Amino acid sequence: MNVAIFGGTFDPIHRGHLAVAGAARQRFDLKRIYFVPADIPPHKQKARFSPFHHRYAMVALALQGEKEFLPSLMEAPGEEALRPPSFSIETVRRFRSFLPRSDRLFFLIGIDAFLDIAKWREPEALLRETEFIVAARPGFSLADVANALPESLRPAKEVTKPFTRQPATGDVVLGGVTLHLLADTHENVSATQVRTAAAAGRATARWLPDSVAEYIRKTHLYKAGRGIHVAEKAPAARRRKSGEA
Repeated sequence: MNVAIFGGTFDPIHRGHLAVAGAARQRFDLKRIYFVPADIPPHKQKARFSPFHHRYAMVALALQGEKEFLPSLMEAPGEEALRPPSFSIETVRRFRSFLPRSDRLFFLIGIDAFLDIAKWREPEALLRETEFIVAARPGFSLADVANALPESLRPAKEVTKPFTRQPATGDVVLGGVTLHLLADTHENVSATQVRTAAAAGRATARWLPDSVAEYIRKTHLYKAGRGIHVAEKAPAARRRKSGEA
């Protein structure tokens, strides 16, 4: 069975996320896509984002009626000693531990996040543990994708230069790493755009599933002062996790 992990802050989950998941499901015959809201994303320790329970609730609401889309508590916060790690390599390995060995595991990610892959924890191991599905969008090339790889996997510049004008589409196989580039999934929406509109009291329904828009309206989630600065609120032991690297 083909299974995918789709991680992110999902603050909030929006129609763009669902479009990417839907396209990946169709192209790769995915029977399960686990949406994994991150507790404290290592690369966003100084960012402001909503408490985990709000982000998980919005994911659960957005996925109602989608039998192949499942909300996951894999990175839910808890006691520090028992807390699941937020590093992607650990999340992938935990999924591997309970999935049947015959399952084919994918890691679904947007191209903006993928461009920082070399800075993540154990990037070479992560890229070999699972096949990546990278949701591309206009303006990015095959060269951008290749140049984002860790140095040990990155082709020489003279190799990637001819691909600077070639759109990020198709499959890339390098050094035992397989990347599937998923094109034509771009929706004109971002989580920042939604939060900004909600904070100003503007309508957000055109970007969100109705249930998520209603949740934000009822909880006043993105009104001034509702967010949490995780670098200040997290325990010291968590703050030492300075990034994916």
